[in-house]
Amino acid sequence: MSDERTVTRVGAGVYRVVEADGRSDIVYVAGSPGDRWAYWNGQVFRGDFRETGLRPHAGARAHGAHTLAAPMPATVLKVLVKPGDVVKKGDIVVVLEAMKMELPLRASGDTVVAAVSCREGDIVQADAVLIELE
Repeated sequence: MSDERTVTRVGAGVYRVVEADGRSDIVYVAGSPGDRWAYWNGQVFRGDFRETGLRPHAGARAHGAHTLAAPMPATVLKVLVKPGDVVKKGDIVVVLEAMKMELPLRASGDTVVAAVSCREGDIVQADAVLIELE
């Protein structure tokens, strides 16, 4: 597959990336030139992308493979699960709002929700554990 892609700015901090095969994704970007935050496909990346390339933000996995943590300071808009719920890989479990963007957090695999540590309306800090999965 070719590494060619086209990037088009569609709004303030919003970009459409089109791959050579025609697949299209939206990427949200915020931050200063040397310290950018990008949200793409349910993950948050941080860095100076011009020099280092995208790398997942450490907070996304800092608490282990069985938790979902806030990737940045945000407000909890929706909590879509409760303890005991069965979720499938890719299911949205929490929706955050940060910098006027909605950020859906998705289950990383088929599992059961062990605990929910947030409520709608909560203001959470980066790396705060929101959902514990079994």
